[in-house]
Amino acid sequence: MKDEEAIPPTDGLMDRHSILEAQLSELRQRHRSLDGEIALLSDASAAANALDVRRLKKQKLALKDRIAALEDQVLPDIIA
Repeated sequence: MKDEEAIPPTDGLMDRHSILEAQLSELRQRHRSLDGEIALLSDASAAANALDVRRLKKQKLALKDRIAALEDQVLPDIIA
């Protein structure tokens, strides 16, 4: 999987779970920051801003998908 390839080899300081948690934290922060950017651009209500808002919303959705994929790796669904 692409996200697994991005994980650097561990040197004993951080295990895989810690690395995934750190990546999740970073992605969640970026997702929240996009909310702020979208709100600012939406308030300006110019035609050029509409394109920027659409672009940011697509980025936000992509981040949400990556967050969900990483969360599945950290806490996989266990079917009883």
